[in-house]
Amino acid sequence: MIDLLILLVLVAGIVLVTARWKISPFLALLGAALLATFLYRIPLAESVPTVTEAFGNTLGNIGLVIIFGTMIGVILERSGAAISMADAIIRVIGNRFPNLTMSLIGYIVSIPVFCDSGYVILNSLRKAITTRAGISGLATATALMTGLFATHSLVPPTPGPLAAASELGAEADLGLVIGLGLVVSLISAMAALLFASRLSHREFAALPAEREDDIEVQDYEQLRASYGTLPHPAAAFAPIGVPLLLICFGSVAQLPGEPFGAGALTETLVFFGTPVIALIIGLLIATALLSGPGRLGQFNEQITEAIRVAAPILFITGAGAAFGAVLNASPLTDYLAENIATMGLGVAVPFLIAAALKTAQGSSTVAIVTSAALVSPMLGSLGLDSTAGSVLAVLAIGSGAMVVSHANDSFFWVVSQLSRIPVATAYRTLTVATAIQGVTAFVVVLLLTVVML
Repeated sequence: MIDLLILLVLVAGIVLVTARWKISPFLALLGAALLATFLYRIPLAESVPTVTEAFGNTLGNIGLVIIFGTMIGVILERSGAAISMADAIIRVIGNRFPNLTMSLIGYIVSIPVFCDSGYVILNSLRKAITTRAGISGLATATALMTGLFATHSLVPPTPGPLAAASELGAEADLGLVIGLGLVVSLISAMAALLFASRLSHREFAALPAEREDDIEVQDYEQLRASYGTLPHPAAAFAPIGVPLLLICFGSVAQLPGEPFGAGALTETLVFFGTPVIALIIGLLIATALLSGPGRLGQFNEQITEAIRVAAPILFITGAGAAFGAVLNASPLTDYLAENIATMGLGVAVPFLIAAALKTAQGSSTVAIVTSAALVSPMLGSLGLDSTAGSVLAVLAIGSGAMVVSHANDSFFWVVSQLSRIPVATAYRTLTVATAIQGVTAFVVVLLLTVVML
């Protein structure tokens, strides 16, 4: 019991220092890992190696994947490819279903692009569609936010679910995580879309724009023109579509039934389906999006920006893994194995942990990484130590990391301020929508456990 209380105190401490005192999650997680080595009486000779080895091994396993994925996202953002993808979806769906259009655009764009950046990029498009359709901006803002949030929390190569897959031993099954993540996130986005559609005719007193040149009042055609000639939609989708397909084919090739045989074809698919190789190919494809004079300068500038964006995520991921390794080496593992297994909570445990952390401290990425570290020692006692179990645990954590977005979440403020939604109204709409989609995603994961476990 004391070991469990120590864990609760450590988690509460992480939430307190990150949410109230704004301490870096990297320092909070690393400090908790080192403190845990003393509180759990891990021998001094083993304490530091436990932390450093887990930190280094995790960065070695997924560090390059996060970096290359971020590089692709930055190039898509800066080249206008995200706008091109949005235009392509509009041409297919048309303007008859504006909320559906914004939800699907967010769902696709947020696979390679961070949801905060995605909303900033797409907000003027959202405004243009809102005006054209003659509906409330509350509806389109909610639809775009939840579409972005769905894949951000559930589909690699977004760093959060990617780190969780590595921590929970599902990295070799990344294709399965991606495939199921796309399904779960789509259903959760559609559930939130139903809620958003109810807001289509709800009036609200919009906040005044801070500046006349703010992106929320910038004409969409002006924004579109600022990128010059936009990439062809096929070229825009390729940098993320090709790697996802390669990873999925690589995972299928490794299935026990050997669907592609045991020869050179399987070896080739496995090699190119390795996440690092697949994303390097995606990056090479993305470089074709750079145009005009000084392409090398553009490339260097955007790669530098991507490294800057990826660095904190890498450190947080490594620190979360170190915290998990200490917990795994502590007496807590035996205690949990003896007690949690009899409760029959199963996949609900990772969901509830992630939901509590997300709601308490705001960051979905921190909630996912920390939850994965906490859940990793429990997989056996929860009955999730199989391939399917670890994949479902990743999806359960991602589902919990959407419940709920409110004032301590930077994404909440990006959406509410760019959409000029008052805080009280945002609580009644944006926050409720994220709760709906997170719970819906978990219900889908529960149904998957019936089929897969």
